[in-house]
Amino acid sequence: MDISPYVERLRHDLLAAAEAGGPEVRSATERLTYALDPAVRLALMEAVSHAAAEITSALPTGSVDVRLDGRDLDFVVDTTPPPAPAPPPPPPPSTEEGDDGVVARVTLRLPEPVKARAEELAARAGTSLNNWLVGVVRDATSESGDRAVRVDVDLSSLPFGGGRGRRLNGWI
Repeated sequence: MDISPYVERLRHDLLAAAEAGGPEVRSATERLTYALDPAVRLALMEAVSHAAAEITSALPTGSVDVRLDGRDLDFVVDTTPPPAPAPPPPPPPSTEEGDDGVVARVTLRLPEPVKARAEELAARAGTSLNNWLVGVVRDATSESGDRAVRVDVDLSSLPFGGGRGRRLNGWI
């Protein structure tokens, strides 16, 4: 946005008002208007910046910024979409046949590194540590005799490489 026309309009209006005072007043006014040019530009930029801030505060998302480009003002409008709603919480673990809904409380003491790793795996699975532990114990005590084992191998640590950050994970 070029603010020069507004500065020129103000200069023209001041000179027109000074005409009534005669040639000396007009000459002094003309010199003053050129000296006031930077102050007038700054005042206009501040007014426009305050207006942009008010517009930004009224917007539900995004913003309006005013930037100086030489002697011109540029407007930057950020129309960031609203954040996506949080995903719904995972459903509670289903009860298997044979579960009668009665819950027993158990105190489990784990070494701190084991607990930290279990919390990490539970977070990756998108569940609480308690629900994750219940699932692990349930799998380990199932009557099928076939125990599923979770594997997570960092292939980059193997002698043949496999690429940085490459992993193999799943159930056996």
